[in-house]
Amino acid sequence: MRYAMAIDTKKCVGCSDCVVACQTENNIPIGYSRDWITETVEGIYPGLHLEIRSERCNHCENTPCVRTCPTGASHIIEGGIVKVNHEECIGCGACIQSCPYDARYSHPEGYVDKCTFCDHRINNGQDPACVSVCPTHCMYFGDLDDPNSEISKIVSARKVKVLAPEAGTKPQIFYLV
Repeated sequence: MRYAMAIDTKKCVGCSDCVVACQTENNIPIGYSRDWITETVEGIYPGLHLEIRSERCNHCENTPCVRTCPTGASHIIEGGIVKVNHEECIGCGACIQSCPYDARYSHPEGYVDKCTFCDHRINNGQDPACVSVCPTHCMYFGDLDDPNSEISKIVSARKVKVLAPEAGTKPQIFYLV
């Protein structure tokens, strides 16, 4: 089993419902977030292209954050979900520095925090909070190793890209372009 997420950049309108849902679901302090919206403009006028993306931890297969963690607080659980054990984290920030996606932050209580794919919801048969509230249904989540899963089918059928492929981390967040 390998959990992954796909985000359709042609459907995302940047409303930030995913960001608010994550903050609410996971009790994220005001001023911090586990996911965010980015907008990039490419091309030359009048041929400009706007891309809106919902970004978060990429739950990489090759995890620099886990390798650099001196206490073992950063670890991988079933399904390839990368997590941080808050009790073991000393807040040194090595994982923050090693992440090519800037997907981690220092929680005011002294540990590093990040997206967990809402594993507590997954364990109850639910989608991550961000996926469940998206009004444009631009987010897909599931088991990429299951050829019959929706995410497996859509990643196979559509043109996709990952962020920072040169980092060699094998991210599990795919952007449908």
